[in-house]
Amino acid sequence: MQHKGTKTIETKRLILRKFNKLDGVYMFKNWAGDSNVCKFLSWPPYENVGAVQNKVHEWVESYEDASFYNWAIVLKEMNEVIGSIGVVESTDNNMHCEVGYCIGKAFWGQGIMTEAHCAVMEFLFYEVGYHRIQARHDVQNRASGIVMQKSGMQFEGIMRDANIRRDGSFCDYAVYARLSTDAVMNNERTLYD
Repeated sequence: MQHKGTKTIETKRLILRKFNKLDGVYMFKNWAGDSNVCKFLSWPPYENVGAVQNKVHEWVESYEDASFYNWAIVLKEMNEVIGSIGVVESTDNNMHCEVGYCIGKAFWGQGIMTEAHCAVMEFLFYEVGYHRIQARHDVQNRASGIVMQKSGMQFEGIMRDANIRRDGSFCDYAVYARLSTDAVMNNERTLYD
């Protein structure tokens, strides 16, 4: 594997790039302050822009680490950050990682996250050298599973009571994965065009 850090990736509709210090306002406005978007995430909605800006500042500092992957999703026609996608867990020895993502409610159901997810997987497979990329979602968050399916990931199973939601209830996770050797990945070099 050859870590390259969060490099800019361009797709038909999107620019995936590093977060910068000015992105906090849009992050708060478009998704991080929205309880609907954060419903199934591990973190609650942010209460103010200042808290979001602190988080963005942490990410900006983390970009010095070549194994840190966290992209701001920018819709070209708007030129503002509408979501994020990144590696949330990585094991170099086993050449696998887990990807997590979120996007503002106004952008749901338009294929934007699938486009971003395919582009990130292509980068992680072909540029970095991961062999396995996985993702998981709370079984109640079916929309996230649809993104995984449309991105060519295969359903692998359910992890029962795998996490505790913020309300204290247990949740099951649906797990999906894609391998660098999967036929579709090898036949379609550019998944997101």
